Amino acid sequence: MADRVRFAPSPTGYLHIGGVRTALYNWLWARQTGGTFVLRIEDTDLERSTEASVKVIFEAMRWLDLDWDEGPGAKEPHAPYFQTQRLDLYKEYAENLITRGRAFRCFCTKEELDAQRALATAAGKFFKYPGTCRNRIDQPDKPFVVRLKAPTSGSTGWNDLVKGRIDVPNQSQQDAVILRGNGVPLYNFGCVVDDVTMGITLVGRGDDHVVNTPPQILIFEALDATIPKFAHLPMINGPDGKKLSKRNAAVSVSEYAEMGFLPDAVLNYLARLGWSHGDQELFSRAELIEKFDWEHSGRTAAQFDIKKFQNIQTQHLRGKTHDELATLVRPLLKPGLAVDSDAKLAAGIETVKTRATTLVEIADMIDCYFREPPTFDEKAVQKFLGKASEANLIALRCVVADVSPFDSATLETTVSAWLETNGLQMKNVAQPARVALTGRTQSAGLFEVMEVLGKERTLVRLDAAIARAAADTGVPAA
Repeated sequence: MADRVRFAPSPTGYLHIGGVRTALYNWLWARQTGGTFVLRIEDTDLERSTEASVKVIFEAMRWLDLDWDEGPGAKEPHAPYFQTQRLDLYKEYAENLITRGRAFRCFCTKEELDAQRALATAAGKFFKYPGTCRNRIDQPDKPFVVRLKAPTSGSTGWNDLVKGRIDVPNQSQQDAVILRGNGVPLYNFGCVVDDVTMGITLVGRGDDHVVNTPPQILIFEALDATIPKFAHLPMINGPDGKKLSKRNAAVSVSEYAEMGFLPDAVLNYLARLGWSHGDQELFSRAELIEKFDWEHSGRTAAQFDIKKFQNIQTQHLRGKTHDELATLVRPLLKPGLAVDSDAKLAAGIETVKTRATTLVEIADMIDCYFREPPTFDEKAVQKFLGKASEANLIALRCVVADVSPFDSATLETTVSAWLETNGLQMKNVAQPARVALTGRTQSAGLFEVMEVLGKERTLVRLDAAIARAAADTGVPAA
């Protein structure tokens, strides 16, 4: 069956990876079943909702390539999918409920309700709206809110696609406010009206919303509307077993984009963080669409593990061709680099691909290939480019100057033979040469570095290092 599903974030800050997982599961289901994925913006928190946060949501969803079929920014124009643009609709639905006796106007003031709540608290009781205005027929010219008439007996339940059967006694419900005096709907009412008018047939969301489902079902029933299926997903906890927060790891999707994670790696890890398909860990996007189901979603909280996340990211990174990585890395390169061709960029990437975890790390590792001179680590210079390294660097320079063809295999064979002939070991020249060529003590293989640089630039950098070593007096700088 082709379901209509939705992702309905509130634009009150960054897009949390928990929210992205919710979006992903709904998106996968829509794509698998040939359904419709709706994006709507629940911006009725007027004090905290911002345009900047809306922009963050759009940017994150587009970076992840979680395309939506309906909603703001979709390919085809549709009705407004911002709740603040639908206030007349909520008022219309509330008035309809009042007319049919399923809701009522409540004229109780905040002060009156606060006083009743204080009495209940003092008596050690839970405060529940006492139904003061439930059966009023007068309509005084006073401010009012709209409340739903909740049933007082029986129970409300549903067959959750993840958690199984859930039933809640109606005695625990109350005549909840559904529309504020300023015409802004409460979350449960706005959510239900949107789901009804948008034809949502399956609601997949975090299990922190389980508490909202019974009152929402009551609203669906009051509207005589078809109740959608529900799938409540387990929360994501940090390594400490508590709700994932910034103290545990980056929780904003934007941060992972800035760190150079791949969108497909992020989706792969989040898909597995609460869902399984046997023992398989690595999934392409196409495989996720094919294999996802609600049945194998976990019922208990998932635990975020940054090491597993990085491992998934690394495997996706290594699955990219060098040309694909060149396209992705180029925008991340720092200013001042002379990258004369994509082929050169890809060649540099090839030498560090298996050493890196993220695109940003690749960009940093290949910086030395395209910056003249490379950025030097001064501690490395003092340790490896002193007077003691001069003779070996001169000898190495003479050896590599005659190497042809100038590729890593020929360089390694020639230099290894020279070392053996002269009773030297690689450690006698490797680090001084590495610092001379890259400015740092860690890099790709020495001969790979030389091949990417080419003979001319390799000799220029060795000459500069030899001059630096010759000038060394052995006296620490003041």
